[in-house]
Amino acid sequence: MGVDSTMGVEISNYYLYEPSHAAPAVFSALIGISLILHLYQNFRYKFWRVTFFMVWGGLVFLIGWIARTVSSYHTGNLNLYIVQTIFIYAGPPIYSAAAYNIVGRLMNYLPMHTPLNPNRVLILFVYLGALVEGLTAAGGAKISAANGRFDVMESGGTLMSVALLLQAVVETILVSMVGLIHYRCANGGAPVPPNVRRLCITLYGTSTLVIVRCICRAVESFTLYKAIAKCEGGSCSSAIRNDFVLTHEWYIFVFEAVPMVLFTFWLNLLHPAQCLPRVKTRYLDLDGKTERMGPGWIDRRSQWKTFADPLDLSGVLKGKPNNETFWVQPEKWPLAEDGSFAAGTATNVGGRRARLPSKSTPDTLSESV
Repeated sequence: MGVDSTMGVEISNYYLYEPSHAAPAVFSALIGISLILHLYQNFRYKFWRVTFFMVWGGLVFLIGWIARTVSSYHTGNLNLYIVQTIFIYAGPPIYSAAAYNIVGRLMNYLPMHTPLNPNRVLILFVYLGALVEGLTAAGGAKISAANGRFDVMESGGTLMSVALLLQAVVETILVSMVGLIHYRCANGGAPVPPNVRRLCITLYGTSTLVIVRCICRAVESFTLYKAIAKCEGGSCSSAIRNDFVLTHEWYIFVFEAVPMVLFTFWLNLLHPAQCLPRVKTRYLDLDGKTERMGPGWIDRRSQWKTFADPLDLSGVLKGKPNNETFWVQPEKWPLAEDGSFAAGTATNVGGRRARLPSKSTPDTLSESV
């Protein structure tokens, strides 16, 4: 991060090093390629409702790295420096929102193994993500435009640190939720379907990348905060320019760019639309093979109770959740007509349907898939 150690003096370089020209250009290209692939797959699978944030996050992240590439040639341009700082910081929280959507769809696909209302959990994660995004943008703007005002830099660093730690906590909760669903599925009496196993492993990996990124960026933010606290006589030169983390550019490439590039390419190679149905009311039957068109998650409580306790934590803690267990009566719900994602016979690609027997009872269909 660039730091202005004096007020009223024109700065020729807002970075604490001579920034690379090639590295941000390479990352811009990689992020751009991944963004194009996500656009293609969203059109191909018609999975916009779930993975739209991969496109939005990719666009924001791409703008950040393009701005950094341009800024590396104009190190004294404050506006470019502010743009690259804010957009690079803002991209990853938006990427994470896509993971929240994926987990929400997984919970709807496996309602019998879901401890909480999938739709309310998704809303909670999205709001927390929006909070992270807001804190990130505010903190980045403060630090980038501090112009030597150390109190402003301190407040900006605090906001950034809080945002990074909050995102790490949210990702940890997300991984724990996926782990619990995976565990319940493995102990549900039927083998874990390949599509569920594949998706869980993907979510473990992508969330771990985000957590690593958040922790390392938080270290950078706290390092800056400590360096600013050591400033004496209105100058931060000796305190900041001798700090290893702040004065080496590779840190941002290794712990910001690389994890998030891996994150977005991982979700391209193992796209969730290959594992989950487009319609969220479609769920996996208890046999671990058949898929049915259910009613979706139904909360039996009154409106004021759902408002007071949206996640039904009181029911969960008592061991008696207040939701309809529609999956225990599979005969009431029609079979999915285009195969099964669990058996690898269904697809979200438009115009394609799996070839299954035209007339099948639930028993014979379970055997056929």
